[in-house]
Amino acid sequence: MKPARLAVLAIALVAGGGAAFLMSGDEPPPAPVAQAEPPPPPVPVAEVLVAAAELPLGQTLQPADLRWQKWPQDAVATGYITRSASPKGIEETAGSVLRGGFLPGEPIRQQKLARAGSGFMSSILPAGMRAVAIVTDTRGANSAGGFILPNDHVDVIRTSRDEESSRAGGGEVQRAEIILRDVRVLAVGQLIQEKNGANVVTGETATLALTPAQSEAITLAQKVGTLSLALRSLADSGRGPEPEEKPQADAGLTIVRFGVSRQQGR
Repeated sequence: MKPARLAVLAIALVAGGGAAFLMSGDEPPPAPVAQAEPPPPPVPVAEVLVAAAELPLGQTLQPADLRWQKWPQDAVATGYITRSASPKGIEETAGSVLRGGFLPGEPIRQQKLARAGSGFMSSILPAGMRAVAIVTDTRGANSAGGFILPNDHVDVIRTSRDEESSRAGGGEVQRAEIILRDVRVLAVGQLIQEKNGANVVTGETATLALTPAQSEAITLAQKVGTLSLALRSLADSGRGPEPEEKPQADAGLTIVRFGVSRQQGR
């Protein structure tokens, strides 16, 4: 073999051996795996007595209406019934009357319960108030067309005969005035809350929550005249007394005599 070919072969062998040597090195180390963060500590919980379904005002609680539910310990408010404090909370609460409605999953609170055997109306009546029933028109003629519902706020209007003006004019003179403002309706007839989405409720009586002085005034007003209820806007409820409207200077009285009405100046 010629020397030139031997030299080329030698160079090829040396190059191949060098490449093989380089390829035979150790593999690079794997990339480091990121360490997972430890899970957060569990949130302390307590078992709270809640409503198992929607519970309306006035319902008598049954064991099936209640259940225990886990609740964050930090969110347990005063008045909640917890299993740690009352292990027999369901049995002890059953039989109570609801002074307010509950939504499903809402915690049961003692402030909204009346003990078993107590009168329902007296249990929902605020302290210092009296429940007084007044006669209304079953057609809704003197109760805002029948649209007044329990827990609405109303003004009470008395319509009566103006004795002095009637004697002076020789005819029948009627007058109307608001005797009570912004009073709460407890019940309409035997209905203490809206049911089945009803929009119109009529009844022969309306039970109002009144102070002792208001109770005396409205009892007397029923003896000497006719009472009507004027429904107040929800935005106006609880705003306190309103300024009295001053009558116009030329306002007069309507006198009805022998079926004929006429105006008479004051």
